[in-house]
Amino acid sequence: MSGSATSLALAARLARRELRGGIKGFRVFIACLALGVAAIAGVGSVSAALTRGLAEGGQDILGGDVSIRLIHREASAEERAYLGERAAVSGSAEMRGMARNAAADAARGQTLVELKAVDDAYPLYGAMELSPAIPFDEAIAIRGGVPGLVVEPNLLSRLGVAVGDHVRIGDTDFELRATIIREPDRVSDGFALGPRAMISWEALSGTGLVQPGSLIQYHYRIRLPDAARSNADISAWVADLNARFPDAGWRVTDRSDSAPGVRRFVERVALFLSLVGLTALVVGGVGVANAVKSYLDGKRATIAIFKCLGAPGALIFRLYLLQVMALAMVGVAIGLVIGGAAPFIVDAVAGDMIPIPAELGLYGGPLLLAAAYGGLTALAFAIWPLARAREVPATSLFRDLVAPLRRFPRPVYVAATAAALALLAGLAIALAEERLFALWFVMGASGVFIVLWAAAQGIMALAARAPRVRSPELRLALANIHRPGAPTSAVVLSLGLGLTLLVTVSLINGNLTGEIAGDLPDRAPAFFFVDVQPDQIDALESLVTSRDDVSGFNRVPMLRGKIASVNGVPSEELTVAQEAQWALRGDRGITYSAALPEGSKLVRGTWWPEDYAGPPLVSFSEELAQGFGVGVGDRIAINVLGREIEAKIANTRLIEWTNLGINFVLVFSPGLLSAAPHTVLATVEMNGGPLAEEALERDVTSEFPNITSVRVREALEAVNSLLENFAMAVRATGAVTLAAGVLVLAGAMAAGFHSRVRDAVVLKVLGATRARILGVYIREYAALGLATALVAGLAGTVAAWVVITMLMELPWRFLPGTLALTILLATLVTVGLGLMGTWRALSVPSAPVLRVD
Repeated sequence: MSGSATSLALAARLARRELRGGIKGFRVFIACLALGVAAIAGVGSVSAALTRGLAEGGQDILGGDVSIRLIHREASAEERAYLGERAAVSGSAEMRGMARNAAADAARGQTLVELKAVDDAYPLYGAMELSPAIPFDEAIAIRGGVPGLVVEPNLLSRLGVAVGDHVRIGDTDFELRATIIREPDRVSDGFALGPRAMISWEALSGTGLVQPGSLIQYHYRIRLPDAARSNADISAWVADLNARFPDAGWRVTDRSDSAPGVRRFVERVALFLSLVGLTALVVGGVGVANAVKSYLDGKRATIAIFKCLGAPGALIFRLYLLQVMALAMVGVAIGLVIGGAAPFIVDAVAGDMIPIPAELGLYGGPLLLAAAYGGLTALAFAIWPLARAREVPATSLFRDLVAPLRRFPRPVYVAATAAALALLAGLAIALAEERLFALWFVMGASGVFIVLWAAAQGIMALAARAPRVRSPELRLALANIHRPGAPTSAVVLSLGLGLTLLVTVSLINGNLTGEIAGDLPDRAPAFFFVDVQPDQIDALESLVTSRDDVSGFNRVPMLRGKIASVNGVPSEELTVAQEAQWALRGDRGITYSAALPEGSKLVRGTWWPEDYAGPPLVSFSEELAQGFGVGVGDRIAINVLGREIEAKIANTRLIEWTNLGINFVLVFSPGLLSAAPHTVLATVEMNGGPLAEEALERDVTSEFPNITSVRVREALEAVNSLLENFAMAVRATGAVTLAAGVLVLAGAMAAGFHSRVRDAVVLKVLGATRARILGVYIREYAALGLATALVAGLAGTVAAWVVITMLMELPWRFLPGTLALTILLATLVTVGLGLMGTWRALSVPSAPVLRVD
């Protein structure tokens, strides 16, 4: 057996013997690793359960094996016949409309609803659940000339109606027969501005809402025969469909990716929360280093004896590295158990609140990744203190208590530490779906870590160079901050990272909330009126502008179209920047105009003359043009109502989106699109409050039942609610980082317990009262907590400012309340934990300590 193998076997045997003494001193070490691993494993497992649920329940979520969506038009007779040749078909029409209490004396107004008209075959998969529990086809059937209606429960309170009452939608009065408990394919419909209302296909025509150019989405859900429902069969069926109707202009989705928008959202949230969990694990790494150092401090005599007996440094390093990694595996195992149970816990606690069906189970991928992160963190932060113990001579080990010897580890150990940290960061970036985002996050966290470490050194240097003060308590407090073995670095690093993350998230959320709830409503129009017919727009403008509280009215023609190709390259084959890929997903609103739209600024090219009548030209958003890699003179084709229209890019524009006015990324020259069926989009600016807005909405929808009004204030409230929910999830995960910091802080305090006891005994012998000693420590911990909070507050503010002003391009607002809360929280936590350990130290009798010394 080689010498290296013999040394390793001896180290393993000695490590096993030392571990018989228990895990004293490693409890915080294990807790830090368990917490970080649990956060990463939990987020990954929940994300995997939701993603698997989307995949496994794809046909239920989608409503079929395949879903085909058309905008503005129904499938032709030929298309419908082809769809029904080899499969069962269910058709539905979805649009937004206005619902009103049909009672003549109704006190409530009207509200926007997401209207869905379905045929007799709906649903092909899953089942509608209603209250009261009546068959769905009976609930929406036409009885006695009155069509039925089912709605989501929140519509009842908005209109002041109950089951059995009548609700008017468009020109038709419906009998409200039930409320919706579960709609099987609701998730695939995406973001909703209003509650769902469902009627029969036959009843839709009587509402008067279906007009030429109305924004209606027609869905055809397909259920293939059981013998032809494999993924390969479905792909072949879709390929045949597209080959048969290459210019249909529809969007086809199959069950393998039934809700791509939801899936992307889940994956991105999971990525961010996983990176936050990794930050918590790195914070815990500070606790790992502290615990290892504290443990080795307690083993000074043992290590010195080993060295005096001729034990080589390599044996010492291997002996204690094996112990550390064995205990690290205990922490990792605890974290994996908690993380693996996370999907079951989330389902039991909040399963009813999550609209996505989760496929509960144990997912090996996230657990293995979390275990790798935990092991690498333990290794990266343990090498340095272990390498130092390896290099220090036996005589210096005994002197280290009062005069620590600063010796840099050998280059091989420095390289090993750097390699472990690099591998940790590399895994986080390489395995992320959004690698650029992961790269910036890792770089940001690393930068903050370096800044906090430098701040800790600066705090110690300032305390050492502070002028002599008259108060002895304050002098001792300052001396404790920079003395050998002081917990300053551990306090600043452990609390600082968690506080920086919380400050950043809170300031970003506060700025977005303030923009949405405060500034945007002041700049934005009060209403968007949708589905206005060209022959109604003049009458609508006359009705609206006759009111004294209306300050502005704007109107533009509107169509829907899908980008089909750019310079002859089909959209599905285009390579565009990540930030521009959204423009290729689904249909976009488009318009035509003779003049440059308000709120736009030309960047490249020139605007066409107002009397232009030549070949189609288009003005493109400058931001998208850069993402697509196109410019003036390039060509872009749009599919409108099943017909492709190719236009040359005449210019690019900067668009001001933050005023929420009428803006389009694609503006065509007048001419060809003018003759296409289209509607008019109108905005109204008002000086009045909610009551005036409600009165105007009531007048407009009563006069024009087919027009849908979108109240900007309510839409912004819906967006703000989504932001709050997301911010809550981020804060919860950020709290894990802070909890890891508190654990590290507690470990640092515990590591210095014996020195605190010795200090307290000496001070008591010299005549200091318990109150004065307590005052020294309160000042010390308060100064540390305050300094940490100031550094974290500054770092978090800078990070939030960069995100808001540079990435989101929004105005910045300073939120002093958030920073004040951070400073108070950090100070209280530091003082509280410090005093817990100090009180124990003050309670230790002096005599036993003096006898030992």
